[in-house]
Amino acid sequence: MHKTILIVDDEESICQSLGAVLSDEGYDVLTAGRGEEALKIIKEDLPFLVFLDIWLPGIDGIETLKIIKSENPEIRVVMISGHGTIETAVKATKIGAFDFIEKPLSLEKVILIANHVSDMVRLEEENILLKQKVTQEYELTGNSGPTLELREMIGLVAPTNAWILIMGENGTGKELVARSIHRQSKRAGKPFIEVNCAAIPEELIESELFGHEKGAFTGATEKRRGKFDLANSGTIFLDEVADMSLKAQAKILRILEEKKFERVGGSKLIATDVRVLAATNKDLEKEMEEGRFRQDLYYRLNVIPLRVLPLRERKEDIPLLVSRFLGELAMKEGETEKSMTEDALAVLMEHNWPGNVRELKNVIERLVIMTPKDVISGSNIPLLVPESQNVDGDDSWYAINSYRLAKMNFEKRYLARKLREYEGNVSRTAEAIGLERSNLHRKIKSYGLEVKNGS
Repeated sequence: MHKTILIVDDEESICQSLGAVLSDEGYDVLTAGRGEEALKIIKEDLPFLVFLDIWLPGIDGIETLKIIKSENPEIRVVMISGHGTIETAVKATKIGAFDFIEKPLSLEKVILIANHVSDMVRLEEENILLKQKVTQEYELTGNSGPTLELREMIGLVAPTNAWILIMGENGTGKELVARSIHRQSKRAGKPFIEVNCAAIPEELIESELFGHEKGAFTGATEKRRGKFDLANSGTIFLDEVADMSLKAQAKILRILEEKKFERVGGSKLIATDVRVLAATNKDLEKEMEEGRFRQDLYYRLNVIPLRVLPLRERKEDIPLLVSRFLGELAMKEGETEKSMTEDALAVLMEHNWPGNVRELKNVIERLVIMTPKDVISGSNIPLLVPESQNVDGDDSWYAINSYRLAKMNFEKRYLARKLREYEGNVSRTAEAIGLERSNLHRKIKSYGLEVKNGS
């Protein structure tokens, strides 16, 4: 932040004393004896704070204040007066004065005001940067036909209150789409509450969604608000909605129809106003046919369907995604942004990305970590193993010179094979390999593995 303060007073001694004190505090100080002179300085240097005397030769302080606020409303102006009245103070405040101080000036108060305004401006700048970052973070990256069409659809449906079902493979960016919808909706300033339905144990899902009263069950030592309560007036995002049990689906359907719920162990009906966004990587029509998903819940959620295509069907987005990930990683680590050669991009474009955008992001992060140079070339990219490749008899992962990355490579392929062995049933797979179901779900999501059947 440019820390310049302008002092406007026809008494030179005041300009000097205030200037000396504020300079000692680390501010750049400019002074002016007339309103006309102050306005010229503001055009050139744009201070963040002005101490402005009311009684000035030429145009007075009130008139100068009017011009400053009309041309530069972001500048804070503190009025100074040797014989001010309440009427004058009220008038200055209505025009836009930040504060009003009387002579003889308290130097401690001047310093306090300057530091307070400096903190305010810094927070405002940080807030602007944060909003820009959030906007960028939840923007769909790419210029392919499918991405442009999806972005257009989001722009159409986001301002409404319609419920939306987002479909797509693991790692395609369904959560990104949900957050983008919320950010562009009328509820943007309200809560966005995400619920990973797959990661919550069946016996706890009611408590997570609806909350519980103290003593409702063993371990319920205090009352707890549920996700629907927390999302009131905002948006609730039911991720992996097809992984809920039929019992939990019935509870969800009831709250969606009645817009009321009871906490576990409670009897009071609590009203809620939420917009529901749901996402799944499964074929819900097939799930309904096989009795794993309620038909009435499907039609309740599927007011507007959005499909996020896999990366293999929109490879034109890869160069922009790579550029974005390289920039984000450089900013995160506070290092120089690395670039990628054309031959490296060509290697990435040839891969089918079974883990979709999430897999691509993980690969880019590994390349940034493992490539000491500022330019990543094709020779730096390790073998990208197809998802269908059998682990047995394949030693390609020995080429990875990092134990951690080799372990991740093996784990991903091991889990992919085990999931295929148990026909995509997450519960059976978890039991067979001795892993908690919720832990397996997290690994499936992390590695971008696709679960084609029920769990």
